[in-house]
Amino acid sequence: MSIVGFPDPVNEKAARVVAAGVCALSVLVLATGWQWLLPLMALGFGLRVLSGPRFSPLGLLATRVIAPRLGEPVLVSGPPKRFAQGIGLAVTTVATVLGPVLGLGLAAGWLVAVLVLFSFLESVVGFCAGCWMYAQLIRVGVVPEASCASCADIWAPRGA
Repeated sequence: MSIVGFPDPVNEKAARVVAAGVCALSVLVLATGWQWLLPLMALGFGLRVLSGPRFSPLGLLATRVIAPRLGEPVLVSGPPKRFAQGIGLAVTTVATVLGPVLGLGLAAGWLVAVLVLFSFLESVVGFCAGCWMYAQLIRVGVVPEASCASCADIWAPRGA
């Protein structure tokens, strides 16, 4: 078994739990000013992009502890979720450079606020902005449709 690779399909419930964790950590950063958490958040996103939940503490908590207690899994395509994790990695990396590295805490805070918004939408409403962007990239031909047949219509019923 390779240590690099993202699961496909993924449990939507676990993805939403991860998003809730990201939201909670992001709110904590904004409420306390603890921007030293940003590189740890970036590391978590990086681990999830490379290997799914296997090495991410938040991913493991979501997939092994919390999601199984939420009932039967709801399976969705993996590539859009990986893309969304990649966006999280980019945002937290830039926030780390802006805040803890360059001392531009306000700019980093705005990026963290964006994380709060989108992780809240994913965890509570079930709207994955990264997945929506992925579908748009398929529609304009940047990403091949074969990478995710169910993504062409993000409003299709789950598991379609």
